[in-house]
Amino acid sequence: MTFDYIKDPAEIYRQSFATVEREAVLDNLPDAMQRVAVRLVHSCGMVDVVDDLEFSKGAAEIGVDALKDGCAVFCDVEMVRSGIIEKNLPFGCETLCTLNDPRAAEFGKAKSTTRTAAGVDFWDERLAGSIVVIGNAPTALFRILERIDLGAPKPALIIGIPVGFVSVVESKNELIKNSRGIPFITVKGRRGGSAMACSVVNALSFLAQETN
Repeated sequence: MTFDYIKDPAEIYRQSFATVEREAVLDNLPDAMQRVAVRLVHSCGMVDVVDDLEFSKGAAEIGVDALKDGCAVFCDVEMVRSGIIEKNLPFGCETLCTLNDPRAAEFGKAKSTTRTAAGVDFWDERLAGSIVVIGNAPTALFRILERIDLGAPKPALIIGIPVGFVSVVESKNELIKNSRGIPFITVKGRRGGSAMACSVVNALSFLAQETN
């Protein structure tokens, strides 16, 4: 038994993004954020996610500049890190995840918190000017904000798109309400996840390539 379906990768790619651009309402977004939104929709298949897209002024452009400067890209979980197309990152950029650092497990137990949140405490050395990508754990998003309050260096951009039912909405609302002067991109509500978070980085990477 065979099925009639499109097999050509280039045609799948073309039709997919054409569909997103046709069905999603993007006209009210700045040009760079439109590119981010298209990738975001493609990652989850939901055109209405654009309605929940929240960002600070110039966030996409700031993220592009940080990548072009060769910034570190901190990821809360390995799924986010794996979804970032590293070959498309500008020279000097490196993706980093400390979730499986043995210190994170020990510190998490000692502080009665998650490993993802504990891992954030080991980012300070390269945090300044970096991009922070949270696609899973709201505890990690809360923790990066706490670290900033405690005097940690400020990243260039926070992509805060954790997913789930516990503390997810609250962590995003805190980022929107007070990003501590840090540019941000998030998706309001419970929706989020690794694929959506890394799609934002991939969109910024493509923009960085085009503007070199």
